[in-house]
Amino acid sequence: MSGRNAATPDFELMAKQILMDLRLRVTGISLALGLLAGCGIRHSTVVVQPGDARPASALSGAAARGRLDGDHYIVGKGDTLYSIAFRNGVDFRTLASWNNIAEPYRIWPGQSLRLKAPAAAPAGSGTGFSPVVEAAPAAQPLAAASRPVVLPSPPVSRAVVATPAAAAPAARAEIPAAVKPAAAPPVVAAPAAALANGASRNSGGITWRWPASGPLIKRYQAGDAIPGIEIAGKAGDPVRAAADGVVVYSGNGLVGYGELIIIKHSDALLSAYGHNSTRLVKEGQTVKSGQKIAEMGSSGASRVELQFQVRRDGNPVDPMAYLPPQ
Repeated sequence: MSGRNAATPDFELMAKQILMDLRLRVTGISLALGLLAGCGIRHSTVVVQPGDARPASALSGAAARGRLDGDHYIVGKGDTLYSIAFRNGVDFRTLASWNNIAEPYRIWPGQSLRLKAPAAAPAGSGTGFSPVVEAAPAAQPLAAASRPVVLPSPPVSRAVVATPAAAAPAARAEIPAAVKPAAAPPVVAAPAAALANGASRNSGGITWRWPASGPLIKRYQAGDAIPGIEIAGKAGDPVRAAADGVVVYSGNGLVGYGELIIIKHSDALLSAYGHNSTRLVKEGQTVKSGQKIAEMGSSGASRVELQFQVRRDGNPVDPMAYLPPQ
């Protein structure tokens, strides 16, 4: 009896060893799961770039494209202060002043910009002019409920807001029909020896040249839906800067212009180049007169052409008054 007991395995000791082994395995599995969970958390972390540090409403899908909201414009992705002013026929300095925006005029998607002066101007008399009315002295304190903006003394020509009646839908509901600005420089007659396309001309303190070498197929007409001149050419022909300046818009967010570039030449003068196939410059880039900035195309148009505009104080003017005679 005693011999059989000596040969019998110690089941209690074996059970303890098995239980300890199971505990070690469970602990190992728990550690492994913890590590995997930690890795999963790290991989799913969303890093918000500094440029995206905007209000939640500014990052919603609704802000992907700009839109009108009464007398305000809700900024969309790709918009700049210059493109919004260009679209609505307002001088960019006036738009910045109305919205208390200082240089370098940074805006963000979802931001609401007023498109009219804080103090509403009286109804026009049918002349197409919308004069800016300063607030009366009693309304000057900054504590006014409507958040008025004290405007700097504007140039006389800033009172003219001229935009085509048939412009893109965003502008059509807000801006009166375009009229030919009275302040536009007169067209100078060509000299006896006509200048070639590569020639230049000084106008408005800026040296101008033709942006493309093709034939002129449409002249400027006040009141056009898209006021400017049109130059024909072949797809891929070079489009050149008409004068020295800085690119303030390069994109395709303006309906009717296709791939568009806007260059600022001075505080008063901008030029625009539409319907390109390829844009070769970026916003903020400095360009020289004659520098290739794009390739001609038919984006937003039914044929290959360059749609060229000159704007003075936000108002369209006849580019032929600035370009050298052909």
